[in-house]
Amino acid sequence: MELVHVFVRGSHQGGQVIFQVRQEGPAGLVSRKRGRPSNNRMPADRESVALGLIREHYADFGPTLACEKLRERHGLTLSKETIRRMMVSAGLWVPRKQRPPKVYQPRNRRACLGELIQIDGCDHRWFEERAPACTLLVYVDDATSRIMGLRFTHSKATFTYFAATRAYLERHGKPMAFYSDKASVFRVNNPSATGGDGHTQFARALFELNIEGICANSSQAKGRVERTHLTLQDRLVKELRLRGISTMEAANAFMLEFIADYNARFAKVPRNSHDAHRPLRDNENLDLIFTWRESRCVSKSLTIQYDKMLYLLADTPEHRKLAGRYIDVYHYPDGRIEPRVNGTALPYAIYDRLSEIDQGAIVDNKRIGHVLLLVRICGSSTERQLATTISNQSV
Repeated sequence: MELVHVFVRGSHQGGQVIFQVRQEGPAGLVSRKRGRPSNNRMPADRESVALGLIREHYADFGPTLACEKLRERHGLTLSKETIRRMMVSAGLWVPRKQRPPKVYQPRNRRACLGELIQIDGCDHRWFEERAPACTLLVYVDDATSRIMGLRFTHSKATFTYFAATRAYLERHGKPMAFYSDKASVFRVNNPSATGGDGHTQFARALFELNIEGICANSSQAKGRVERTHLTLQDRLVKELRLRGISTMEAANAFMLEFIADYNARFAKVPRNSHDAHRPLRDNENLDLIFTWRESRCVSKSLTIQYDKMLYLLADTPEHRKLAGRYIDVYHYPDGRIEPRVNGTALPYAIYDRLSEIDQGAIVDNKRIGHVLLLVRICGSSTERQLATTISNQSV
């Protein structure tokens, strides 16, 4: 009884609880509402109607979609969690935690080196607290688990993959295929995209090099490179720390030494000793292949627009024939722009917009505050446009 006094002290129901305990003993602490339906409980007939509609029309729907359709088509407004509970009780829905795990059957390794190269980028704090996080592009051979290439970059952008892949080709030659995820660098993921030819810039470069590009349906499918990420996040991070490396430039210079040590420890022997890499052909110009290309229409005044800039083609009889036609604009990794037709670069000049810039206006002292406010607003807008341009070029 003393314990009851301690628990109910200060409660407005304390007297009633003490009375019930004195009359019934410990059973007096049990709530009188136990075993009674809640006042907020949904009527049984309404629940049966909703469940009947779900069985008849929405048996293969998820709870959220079924909830929406009951409200839109039948005027039954129920919470999605109520629908979820009803469907689980009726066996129409299995909670995610109760579903059997998806089975990913292992596949055999490819037979020889260079037949299939798994590529992926891994974002991580490779230099720990000594430098910001960055991306490591990893190239792993499927047959041997050998690391074929490592390159530290700022992001998983098209131009960074261009640079890493070019270094791979110059060192090893052309593999039969690259195996990647479905990132936008490798695959056009927007089915409603209206621009382009349906292929990414990286896919176009692989096509010109006669290298097959394959996208995996899951991360488990490219498990070799995924497991390599985990090993690198342990071993490579510690190696960089021991050597005092804190920059991407120094890390990239160290990669050849690290790759040789890694492969000596972990590489497997392929079933077939044949090396499937092929040498680069003489007509495969990597400078031209690893460029960003877009088509632009030549205006009647022999101008083309690209990346918010206006380019003036030289006024020659040959160029006048190009008016109204589409030509290719090559954007090189170093920022150079080059219009080309049938493999020939066209001379051009950049339209000078400096003449349109106000060189400085005389402002009355009383208006200086308003003018500075306008300058700040216009400057912020320009900064956002520049940031958008840089972001678009790095994707």
